[in-house]
Amino acid sequence: MLEIPAELAGVQMVVAGALSRVEGTIRGALASEIAPVQRLVQHVEAYHGKMIRPTLVSLCGLAVAGRADEGALTQAHITLGAVVEMVHLATLVHDDVLDEADQRRMTETVNRLRGNEAAVMLGDYLFSAAYRLCGQLGDAHATVRIGQTGMTLCAGELLQLDNRGNYSLDEATYYALIDRKTASLISVSCELGARASGADEALATRLARFGTSLGLAFQIQDDLLDLAGDQRLVGKSLGKDAEKGKLTLPVIHHLAMADATARGRTLRLLRDGPAGATSWAEARTELAKAVESTGSITHSRREAQRLVDEAKGHLASLKPSPARALMEAMADAVVTRAF
Repeated sequence: MLEIPAELAGVQMVVAGALSRVEGTIRGALASEIAPVQRLVQHVEAYHGKMIRPTLVSLCGLAVAGRADEGALTQAHITLGAVVEMVHLATLVHDDVLDEADQRRMTETVNRLRGNEAAVMLGDYLFSAAYRLCGQLGDAHATVRIGQTGMTLCAGELLQLDNRGNYSLDEATYYALIDRKTASLISVSCELGARASGADEALATRLARFGTSLGLAFQIQDDLLDLAGDQRLVGKSLGKDAEKGKLTLPVIHHLAMADATARGRTLRLLRDGPAGATSWAEARTELAKAVESTGSITHSRREAQRLVDEAKGHLASLKPSPARALMEAMADAVVTRAF
């Protein structure tokens, strides 16, 4: 949980009000008179979680406006917040199919509940609804950027699929993957929130870069949690990266730093899976211990912190304000979160 200083309580309340309106907008945009569709739409309401992307739409809008009151956020901010959250929900539904995950936000995934076919179609429904809602803004730039970002997300997933089982994956390719899969949507959330408050090209670009650095740090922390987190806290199936042959930063660094014997042992675990009666949960623990032995978890945490510091540096051109301070607090929380 992000601890908010008392002086930021006002801006936090403004953002909370905006998020409530975003949720209502999403509910209206996804509503269907077809009962099976409506049941699935209601099921994914539990996926909202931290709502980082619509929060950043609002905070960037408030920071550019230089105000921390409800009047500084227009209907465009609310609509954009709903759009980016629906795109995010769509990627979660599709990711659960690809990962064969059973749990998300402490509830059954759609693929577990209704099968892969229903999950794929629901993800497509979410994407389509997001694009339709964005089109209603009458903002051609926003519509193009959301379309471009959707393509980037899919390209990142295809790149990751192409590298499944590639145990020679390097850090440069890993960063290219997470830039597309995670950072791109966070970046466009910041950019469009700023533009909706009248930011010029230069300022919108700087806030987009803030989002990119923040998104990269967020994904590294997510990968650390998948490897060594507590599933009861994280609220989703863990260990799926290793099980699916997807190398993440701590494992990539470990394979580069380990001696031949340790590297061979880790590669056998990754390639062959858990031996005998050993479960993947136990294999995840074994992998985490191996990664820890080469300082690779520490290395990954340092990388995440470096990116958080980089993200905060992109805010330097903004005038000090409660919104900017809350964005800095959010960035710091990325590397300390346990869920």
